[in-house]
Amino acid sequence: MTTTPPELHLVAAARPNLPKLAALWHALSARPELCRPLLLHTGQHQDPAMFGAHLAGLGLPRPDHALGIAGGGGHAAVTGRTMMACAGFWSAWRPAMVVVAGDVDGSLAAALAARKLGIRVAHLEAGLRCGDRDMPEEINRRAIDAVSDLLWAPDEDSAARLLAEGHAPGAVRAVGNAMIDTLLARLPVARGRPLPEGLVPQGYGVVTLHRPANVDDPAVLARLLAALGVAAAALPLVWPMHPRTARRLEEAGLALPRGVRALPPLGYLDFLGLLARARLVATDSGGVQEEATALDLPCLTLRPSTERPVTLEAGSNRLVPADRLAESVGAVLAGHWPHARPIPLWDGQAGARMAAHLAELLVPRLREVA
Repeated sequence: MTTTPPELHLVAAARPNLPKLAALWHALSARPELCRPLLLHTGQHQDPAMFGAHLAGLGLPRPDHALGIAGGGGHAAVTGRTMMACAGFWSAWRPAMVVVAGDVDGSLAAALAARKLGIRVAHLEAGLRCGDRDMPEEINRRAIDAVSDLLWAPDEDSAARLLAEGHAPGAVRAVGNAMIDTLLARLPVARGRPLPEGLVPQGYGVVTLHRPANVDDPAVLARLLAALGVAAAALPLVWPMHPRTARRLEEAGLALPRGVRALPPLGYLDFLGLLARARLVATDSGGVQEEATALDLPCLTLRPSTERPVTLEAGSNRLVPADRLAESVGAVLAGHWPHARPIPLWDGQAGARMAAHLAELLVPRLREVA
């Protein structure tokens, strides 16, 4: 008798989820006997620049299901609307497992909704901690880990942290970094994409800023802009602008300083191509810290802490306060910045390891109830 493979719903809420889920989706699609992976888009990011335009570059299909949950209204509003929509959908269309990635509000909402319905949850990128409980993402990642049945950590330190927090050894697996799977697979194509007009390889730095701690307070944002202006006197900077950051600049009546050029949001391949040929990146993004480390690109993280300390240990990423930004740019240009050391398990096989964990521990049980 032929057994229908169980369905897994891979929840994509926002743009940062997509490169992570892409690694798992491709690994599972190569093993159709194991399960049937379906993409579920909650809608936290809906516009083409922040979601739809990235799918083709990642080799992903259009989502199988779309809930259409709009962002905006604050963290509680997004979380509540998404929980209700997920619960309603899964009450009618029940998967064998839900996979959530990262730490955005939509991922937390999906994890909570699934577990309250008795649906198993896997957390892709589990175990990250920065220690700052005032950061919304820190609250989300801790809560998602707390309710998840499988916890896929990007490195051994994160896996050890989960075990120390009391998670069952069989539930925790250091699988590697799924974003790096995607980066390694797409990098050759990305390097062939044209750069924005006027840019030459190694002749510019990249800026990305979007976290509330950096962009919501006009005084903080003004200090960062001033620091970028001083740094740009030594190296031109380009800034693919997150829509949220663009709104904050407009609301505060702030303009970019001389030498800092705004770009529209870029698709995955265009952004990776921009990053891969830059001289450095100044960012508050966790994902960009990882990508920069894999690319051996000097990374100046404009935050007081990071949930990805492994990138600091690798050497090429440093936490840089705004008043030290120009000094740090000068150190990079003078050649006084360390190269990145390889990180174990960041080898392009995270997707395969997640699929193996499912086959080893979960799928036999799922087939009993599918």
